[in-house]
Amino acid sequence: MLKVKQQLGEYAKKLVHSGLVVGAGGNLSMRDGEYMYISPSGFDLQEIEEEQWVKVHIETGEVLTDLKPSSELLMHLECFRRRSDIDSVLHAHPSYSVAVSSADKDIPSMFPDFPAMIRNVKYLDYMIPTTHVLADAVGEVIEETDVVVMRNHGVLTVGKSMKEAYFFMQLTEEAAKVYTLSSMVGSPKLLTEKECQDLRNLSSEKYRAKLLEDA
Repeated sequence: MLKVKQQLGEYAKKLVHSGLVVGAGGNLSMRDGEYMYISPSGFDLQEIEEEQWVKVHIETGEVLTDLKPSSELLMHLECFRRRSDIDSVLHAHPSYSVAVSSADKDIPSMFPDFPAMIRNVKYLDYMIPTTHVLADAVGEVIEETDVVVMRNHGVLTVGKSMKEAYFFMQLTEEAAKVYTLSSMVGSPKLLTEKECQDLRNLSSEKYRAKLLEDA
């Protein structure tokens, strides 16, 4: 349990320091057996103490600590219930990703690591945050992807580790940033679908592990 809370604290600070969230925005969670620990509601992520992470039973949704969990609890529960292979869920509001997707555009592949590491991205139109409606929509697509972009809202990533989920968040935001800057300079040249598929074919688990190791 302590290791889980330590990782949550470490990556909560990373989310803030990297500018992926501001103020009390964003939330993150990790699985611990049949339970999960999630950030408490209304807290600046970098100020959460180890004892303040909220314990929740994944199957029942029962909250087992005094503090109120993140208002996006339902979304996190849907991810863990539908993906037994993941241990971590991140939700942030990265500026470039929100900007590109809110312009009704998808985030394209413009450099090798993005398609090599992220097999596909699912996009959801705006829905009121914190509701069953949004949680159910995420649940419907999360079995097919590790990255969900919610237009006019933010990005959700999942991973087999917190490091993987965070790396997926970084890559998605970097891809959106490169596309935005390229659009300001001229006409972006995107990787073709064939080039992306070649990268996916190249990116064995060993290659993906190496990229994560270097991240």
